[in-house]
Amino acid sequence: MWDPTISQSRLDFDCKFVMNQYTALGNLAWLKMLRKVFSFHQISLVVLVGMRVQRCLEVWKMGIINYLDALKLQEKLVSARKVHKIPDTLLSLQHPPTYTLGKRRTDHNLLISQSDLERIGAELHYTQRGGDITFHGPHQAILYPIISLRDIGLGARYYVEKLELTMIELASLYGVKACAGQTGETGVWVGERKIGAIGIRISYAVTSHGLAFNIDPDLNYFKHIVPCGITDKEVTSLRRETNVVLPAEEVIQEQLILCFARLFGYTSVSWKEGTPLVTSEGKFDEV
Repeated sequence: MWDPTISQSRLDFDCKFVMNQYTALGNLAWLKMLRKVFSFHQISLVVLVGMRVQRCLEVWKMGIINYLDALKLQEKLVSARKVHKIPDTLLSLQHPPTYTLGKRRTDHNLLISQSDLERIGAELHYTQRGGDITFHGPHQAILYPIISLRDIGLGARYYVEKLELTMIELASLYGVKACAGQTGETGVWVGERKIGAIGIRISYAVTSHGLAFNIDPDLNYFKHIVPCGITDKEVTSLRRETNVVLPAEEVIQEQLILCFARLFGYTSVSWKEGTPLVTSEGKFDEV
């Protein structure tokens, strides 16, 4: 039987012992050894805690990429992640000016005609993510996590909270006090001004879509929509809210990635550049 009074020092010893044996014995012999040493419930906890030190996040820095191309890529990566062909993956990128609507199809929150969209050089796309209408464009840090929530033991609510905390922590690095929205107000806010948006999709515990943090986008694009369906609220950016001289955007995007990795418990980050491609063997390659 599991002993709820097990001490932290004993647990630390058990985890270290388990990981050492795992390295030496391999999968099958390792599990046989566990059955001899621990009860079933102890095995579950020890493996969960011990394995946490092994978690790596694969990050792809993709630059500016067309929205539809990014959408198709996410679909392929989600399929591969579901069958464990790829590890937890994070896409870091920006889009050309693009408006996207979630699965609720709230077209009434788009305040501009198709002809005017073409005039300002923006695209409109419909998606299967949650949330309302939003804008993506240059000088905005976008993260699309393709991760297994089942593997890290998170539900949808706590996943969204961690995405919020990722942006809140980044803002704090520049002296900006941001917080999660009130009930019905998604995303991250500085007072009454929205600085970060969240829209996600979860399929069989694997995530896609994600977050968009405003570094210094052209805020005039937001005048053509009701951002996230919330009226009488402004949109802001890190540039507007901080008195700190901002570094290059690539630096800020990397800081955002590291905030994400820390909050989600990844102990190492593998950096890649370009566009990931899942080969027939289920491995990553670059385009």
